Amino acid sequence: MPNPYFRFKQFTIRHDRSAMKVGTDGVLLGAWASPTSGGLYLDVGTGTGLIALMLAQRFPDAFIEGIDIDEASVKQAQENVLESPFRSRIEIRKQDFSDINSFSKKYDLIVSNPPFYVEETLGGNEARDAARHTTSLPFETLIANAAHLLHSEGTFCVIIPYQSVPLFVSLCAQNRLYLHRRLDVQPVPHKSCNRSLLAFTTTLSEAKTDTLVLYDEDRQRTEAYSHLTQDFYL
Repeated sequence: MPNPYFRFKQFTIRHDRSAMKVGTDGVLLGAWASPTSGGLYLDVGTGTGLIALMLAQRFPDAFIEGIDIDEASVKQAQENVLESPFRSRIEIRKQDFSDINSFSKKYDLIVSNPPFYVEETLGGNEARDAARHTTSLPFETLIANAAHLLHSEGTFCVIIPYQSVPLFVSLCAQNRLYLHRRLDVQPVPHKSCNRSLLAFTTTLSEAKTDTLVLYDEDRQRTEAYSHLTQDFYL
């Protein structure tokens, strides 16, 4: 039976009732995403609340709102936040990011570990399928609404499959969001990149691109991966 919780240095994530469990993608995004200004952040598809908690730890002056459409995930994320040292700076609620009219604020940072599997891979578990598949939040909707809710000097950060980057960057450009930073992720040195972390702003500039290898040939965390996550992993 999988462990029902994952312990980090400053907080614990329980994920036995959430549609999505703690995973490397969320940890990478929570450790990498950074605003360019301001202190109001939105975590779209918060799941367990992991990324919201990581941002609260990294940015002591920030207030983070985490939203999700899965009620069980929302309740568990709320519990994770309440048991953390950052409870006063995080609000978790059930809300559909597709419903743009339900939002009344502009955000300095919008982050998302979005669903990206295609419909053909639906598994039959409605909550998990909604968390994993683009049918629940297509890239087009995610990007258009992020562009609408972002402050003029704000930043939009995601982690997506490496092969989806050209499409995602093109869709963002159509919504006047331009690639600012990119980090391509290799699981191990001899394998191809399988994920990309992307940061977009409203200002067109030359993007900085780097590559991160997670594990060495002995399956130990690389120095770069350890450095990125040193404030979180035990």
